[in-house]
Amino acid sequence: MSTAAKQIAAMKTFNTQKQQSASMLEAEVYSWSKEKLILKMYDLFIISVKRNDISKGSKVLIELMSALNFDYEEVSTRLYRLYEYCQRCIFQKKIDEALFIITELRNTWAITFNLEENKIDISATKQE
Repeated sequence: MSTAAKQIAAMKTFNTQKQQSASMLEAEVYSWSKEKLILKMYDLFIISVKRNDISKGSKVLIELMSALNFDYEEVSTRLYRLYEYCQRCIFQKKIDEALFIITELRNTWAITFNLEENKIDISATKQE
């Protein structure tokens, strides 16, 4: 088999494996509960802001705000204000403050819904 043919075969195999992995990941995400999705959104915010990806962190906060259920007005309004404050913090370069708030919310969420035993260490969330 020629080198070009081997490369084409390898690319097809790799792309097929990549597509299967993406499909498996997608199926896993669709199987998550609402509570676990929120937990993962908190995790995504923490990782994004640690990597100094302010744009992605802001998008996560917007998604969290839009996921609030205002049938429970008092709690939803308070969370909305916290998310809004965190958004202002990251744009004002008060990264540690936003990370602290979201990390505390994340850990409380995980405990409340018994999603994970491990809490995220706040000191580990500081920018590198």
